[in-house]
Amino acid sequence: MQEENFVNSIVICMGSSCFSRGNNKNLEVIEEFVRANNLKQKVEIAGDLCEDKCNKGPNIRINGKLYSFVDPGSLMELLNHVLIK
Repeated sequence: MQEENFVNSIVICMGSSCFSRGNNKNLEVIEEFVRANNLKQKVEIAGDLCEDKCNKGPNIRINGKLYSFVDPGSLMELLNHVLIK
């Protein structure tokens, strides 16, 4: 069960491979999702340099768990599952 003040962490790989493979669009999707669901106080978004998993990119880490091959469609499903429950 989540505590009321729990902050979800989303870390987007900003390495050139992940960013050019789609994390530039994924960042827009995340920001819009957070805005649309009024989650600004519950989600911390950060960028990080290479996760050293370039061949599996784009990579995004949510609450410490690494997700690979993330595209906008799978990202929406993932955000709904993890953040909305």
